[in-house]
Amino acid sequence: MADRKKLIEGLNQDLANELGASILYLYQTSTATGYDGEELREFLRPEINGELQHAIFLADKIVALGGKPTTTPTQYKSPKDVKGMLKYDQKLEREAIENYRMRAMQAEEAGEIGLKVKLEEIIVDETAHAEQIERILRGM
Repeated sequence: MADRKKLIEGLNQDLANELGASILYLYQTSTATGYDGEELREFLRPEINGELQHAIFLADKIVALGGKPTTTPTQYKSPKDVKGMLKYDQKLEREAIENYRMRAMQAEEAGEIGLKVKLEEIIVDETAHAEQIERILRGM
């Protein structure tokens, strides 16, 4: 039972991070300017929905495990320039990948194999996003 409680706490932190990321990306798409800003908007807009889909999954899973999902997003800073935004986003994606990796291990330890598989799918999404950001930064 302690495993499940820790898993729910971790999933709630992931949920707060996903909610915060969707708000951050919304803010960045609204405030980025210039040609690079147009490119950022094109790139990040679909990611807002992706982060919200992750949040919906996490909230549903927390309830299914007997927990209560958080409604408080993680508060992220937002650099003013597009390159700074992308570097910060890349750092957050790498942290998310590591968090989900740990959560997948916790899910396996708690006997939640379906959850483990889904978390690994989210890792694939986050990794692809981090790699896209890396390519964009390399060209700037």
